[in-house]
Amino acid sequence: MLLDRPLFRRLFHLGALASRGMTLGVRGIALDPQGRVALVRHTYISGWHLPGGGVERGETAHDAMVREFREETGIVPEARLRLHGLYRNVAAAPRDHVALFVVSAFTQHRKGPDREIADCAFFPVDALPDGTTRGTRARLDEFRLGLPPDPNW
Repeated sequence: MLLDRPLFRRLFHLGALASRGMTLGVRGIALDPQGRVALVRHTYISGWHLPGGGVERGETAHDAMVREFREETGIVPEARLRLHGLYRNVAAAPRDHVALFVVSAFTQHRKGPDREIADCAFFPVDALPDGTTRGTRARLDEFRLGLPPDPNW
């Protein structure tokens, strides 16, 4: 896919920046009762990522994360999500920000692959699969080790 190539991904983010000024995205840490974390593989970019996406016009970051959990993983939170940190995503664009939420109580409906999500699976937080992105690993280390959030994704 074109967005898997750094130049095209950069152009995509610059287009978003030009049309929106500042972008806001969300990512979520969902831990099952065994302490495993939900990760997704997209169809348009390589690697395993925390579920998430963009905040739509008129939507709160919390509501966006609830929607993204449902769309990408089939996860339906049973309690309000907890904000873990707010990050600047310098890899995407200078004005891109990501709100990271945590949920530990949820139900999950079966979710198969679709045009956006190639795979969704749970992994032990201390044994992530090959291809897990640097940002995902860093956020999970912060969470697991109780480290303060780094200001940059």
